[in-house]
Amino acid sequence: MTRPLNPAMAATFPPPVMEARRWLTGVTFPEARPLINVSQAAPVQSPPLGLRQALADAALNNPDAHLYGPVLGLPALRGEIATQWSAAYAGLINPTQVAITQGCNQAFCAVLSTLAGAGDEVILPSPWYFNHKMWLDMQGVKTVRLPPGPGLIPDAATAAALITPRTRAIVLVSPNNPGGVEYPADTLSQFRDLARAHGIALIVDETYRDFDSRVGRPHDLFTDPDWADTFIHLYSFSKAYRLTGHRVGCLVASESRLAEIEKFLDTVAICPSQLGQIGALWGMLNLSQWVAGERAEILTRRAAMISGFAALPDWTLLGCGAYFAYVEHPYAMPSDALCKRLVTDAGILMLPGTMFQPENSTEGKRQIRIAFANVDTTGIAELFRRLSSLSF
Repeated sequence: MTRPLNPAMAATFPPPVMEARRWLTGVTFPEARPLINVSQAAPVQSPPLGLRQALADAALNNPDAHLYGPVLGLPALRGEIATQWSAAYAGLINPTQVAITQGCNQAFCAVLSTLAGAGDEVILPSPWYFNHKMWLDMQGVKTVRLPPGPGLIPDAATAAALITPRTRAIVLVSPNNPGGVEYPADTLSQFRDLARAHGIALIVDETYRDFDSRVGRPHDLFTDPDWADTFIHLYSFSKAYRLTGHRVGCLVASESRLAEIEKFLDTVAICPSQLGQIGALWGMLNLSQWVAGERAEILTRRAAMISGFAALPDWTLLGCGAYFAYVEHPYAMPSDALCKRLVTDAGILMLPGTMFQPENSTEGKRQIRIAFANVDTTGIAELFRRLSSLSF
């Protein structure tokens, strides 16, 4: 018997990373040419030893680590985020404006649940982060595509023409996933002004902030004393401290918004992981120099990617930064077919631009995302050796 299925869920595309992993089924990779997996933007190494020891100590000796905690997160972690973020962004953030979530994806879902319902609209620049699009589709919220400007930087004036009475928010990701580009501070300020003028929210996902190539604060949004009337900030501890499996993210928003978000979080998770929060707090207090070293390594790999594509003139590097290179390929076949061929013909797994663009997008068929954070410079050199030897 066929069981009922929510039509919005049925219309939502499958998780792209899981779909790409299925391309590996039945494929063997010779020892001389192992798989180069540049499909997922998540650390694969364990957290540093000190953080693991802190987690182990809490698991063994802190009874509270195994109990329910506050829905909006541990007060000590919320307070430390408020203190460090206020200093980093030269603004004023109170602990009561911070919430901890089970990863940054949950932060996004929680925020959008308070902003938009079925039939409402949210503006997303393309190429977009696929999980953002998936959540909007599941909720029956219409995604309004904002085409990319030069260098994959979105334009506030172009977005203004897309705003309707049903628009509830504009979502930006910087450094960008999948494009890798770092949005200029002026761009973010222009979007803040646009959102404020129309009484909608500006959501900025800064999951990859720790790997920004620029020095100093990446934007001035928190310097505005009235930031909370428009701006909502999202962040993840997964990348900086390699805590992907512990699911720790955060969001910063007005107290009134958090009162509504608390309803969502209490319903779907009750509270964020206690051990994950303990690990994130320990990392904030002890790992600043270690994170700086991680950033330096990512920037080295970024430089290797830029150099590698400079030597492949048939390919076009559209954006590169944080964990990602976003490129245009030179072949006649669409990118989804090409990426499947690359698994068998070159031992490379990466995601096609069709996963980051609207269905049947011409641009998506020409584009590929390469997540290079888990490939060192030797691996990157091998990646380019394989790409340069393709003959489709």
